[in-house]
Formats: sequence, structure tokens, C-alpha cells
Amino acid sequence: MRIIAGKLKGRKLVAFNANHIRPTTDRVKETIFNKLQAVIEDARVLDLFSGTGNLAIESYSRGASYVEAVEQNPKSIKIIKENLSHLRITGPIEIKCADVLKYLKLYDSEPFDIILIDPPFTKSISHSVLEHLEGSKVLKEGSLIVIESAKAERVDNKYSGLKLLDQKHFGDKKVTFYESE
Repeated sequence: MRIIAGKLKGRKLVAFNANHIRPTTDRVKETIFNKLQAVIEDARVLDLFSGTGNLAIESYSRGASYVEAVEQNPKSIKIIKENLSHLRITGPIEIKCADVLKYLKLYDSEPFDIILIDPPFTKSISHSVLEHLEGSKVLKEGSLIVIESAKAERVDNKYSGLKLLDQKHFGDKKVTFYESE
């Protein structure tokens, strides 16, 4: 895995051995960030189910002013920290060790401009995560939400407070873009 654009372009992330992680491929990552390129600069970004920190670090590399990486798995948190150390990133990426659904319910701080969601495919919880966004203080009007999910997994065109912008398919996965209304 590598950073595909920005100040860390071309830098590689650390190799890891963790079968619970399915990192976002460069092709999918490029599609996501091409859609976000006009708004990523100086944005507050939330990376839910951060895994290796791949999307959080890409956001930082492309100019996000602050990135919060939420991950519950201790192995993943260790990998994120190794990646930050390897790339000599001391800020503005903050790691939160938390269950994502509880985090969304309890969050009580400044909302985010961009929310990246990449839940484990083995759990089929994309629909539930999108439902939990309703009423969460992570959102504000105009927040952009990007969720990766299995192609067959339930992801609706409309959720309360979210408007579908686009959906792209990549083999067995899809990436869906929403905007908070």
C-alpha cells in the first residue's frame, strides 16, 4: 500500500500480517479522493473503521487540517501507530480506540466535513452504521460521507438527513457517496 497523492505521494505504508484487515485498493482510493479533491484541503476528516490508517493518512497527505481515526481492534491500532511513526507524522491525526456505533452515539465535539467509512465486510453493518449517523454530532449540513461495502450488502439510496450523490462498483465492492442535508 502506498500514498497516492499529496505531500506524502509515493511513500509506502508498513507491511502487516493481519487477516482481519482488507485495505482499500489504490484504484478505489483514487476514485474516492478524486471525488473529494475540491474539499479535502483544510477539511476535518473522520475515518471510521480505520484499519491500517490508509484513508486517514491519505487525507492528511492531501491537506486535511485534522483527521480522527476510529478503530477498535488492538492489532489495527498498532498498525496505524506504526504507519504514523514510519511516515514521521506527529499530527494532526488522532487515533480513537472505540466501537464505531458507540462513538457515533456519544460524540459531542466539532462536526466533520468528510466522513470515510470502511466497515469490515465480514460483519455486514454498513446499513446500521449509516442509520447511526442520524442524529450524530459528527455531521453538519454539507458533510460528505463515503462508505465502502460489499456489493451485495444493504446500502439504501436515502437515509434520514443524507442525500445520495453517487455510487461506484469495483468487483465485489461498492463505494457510495452521500451529503448531509
